[in-house]
Amino acid sequence: MPLTAPDVGIDLGTSNISVYVSGRGIVISEPTVVVVERESRRTVRAVGDEARFLYGRSPEKLLTVSPIRGGQVADFDMTQLMLKYFLRKAIGISYLGRPRVIVSIPCGLDDVNRKALTEAVRIAGAKHVFLIEKPFAGAIGSGLPVYDPVGNMVVDIGAGTTDVAVISLGGLVVSQSVPVGGERMDEALMNYLKRECNIIVGRNTAENVKKDLATAIPLEEPRSILVRGINQLNTSAGTIQFNSQQAYEALKEPCEAILKSIRWVLERTPPELCADIMRSGIHLTGGGSMLFALDQYISEKLDIPVLLARDPADCCILGIGYLTENIQLVTPQDRRGAEA
Repeated sequence: MPLTAPDVGIDLGTSNISVYVSGRGIVISEPTVVVVERESRRTVRAVGDEARFLYGRSPEKLLTVSPIRGGQVADFDMTQLMLKYFLRKAIGISYLGRPRVIVSIPCGLDDVNRKALTEAVRIAGAKHVFLIEKPFAGAIGSGLPVYDPVGNMVVDIGAGTTDVAVISLGGLVVSQSVPVGGERMDEALMNYLKRECNIIVGRNTAENVKKDLATAIPLEEPRSILVRGINQLNTSAGTIQFNSQQAYEALKEPCEAILKSIRWVLERTPPELCADIMRSGIHLTGGGSMLFALDQYISEKLDIPVLLARDPADCCILGIGYLTENIQLVTPQDRRGAEA
């Protein structure tokens, strides 16, 4: 029986969790969703992919829980149950020693939420817990020289938060986290369809519209798709033609919020690092950064080059994986509170 469990890296997102195991790579990428019995919340019926299939389809006796909201622990018990399930699924239970675990967090997470997350991971089975900010992990995963004395600006757009940071010499110089991401975009589309088109759609439909049609800038040749939902005027099934111009109007507010956060960070960045950013550009990571033409929108508004990472949705877990394989790079600050 092996004595020591391998080191594990976890990108704990609002909508998705990815797990990296040292020496094996990414072994899990599933939704951050748990289905439990309504009367006995400790009775788990489904986690991850199985739970997503039941979302919106489960009977009244079952409750669908998203334990992570806005990058923070919203339900402590469900979070530790979910993490325990994924840790066992990733490495099994045949080790005498417990693993060291690196977990991604939003920028500026307060001490209370840091402690809650650390405790949840420990109860789930970790020996030591290290917390790494998402943009720092994303910068490593996209191949940026984070340990060099140059400025690197990363905008990580996840489902629940957008984290903007300037990184140099292995640390965050200026950073901000705002509660805007893929879920806010989905909600904006749902609200627009309800307000302007009198049709009610679910979150999954809104997400599909976002992937297929949404854009951050107006298109010269608008496209359109059919959207099915419930007509709120007569509560019957309805279908409408929804075009890219309408999707652009719906997503104006979240795109402007992301731009405002980038401006806030730039205004507080030292001039020398700003010069580096003007030369090397702003780097977008996270699944939300794949919104069509978002890089062009930011570049035109700020007059700075904007580059979309090669695998934006996986940059964070790849960066955490690199640190998992080279755990000596984890700084003393990241080790704060890590000792069991």
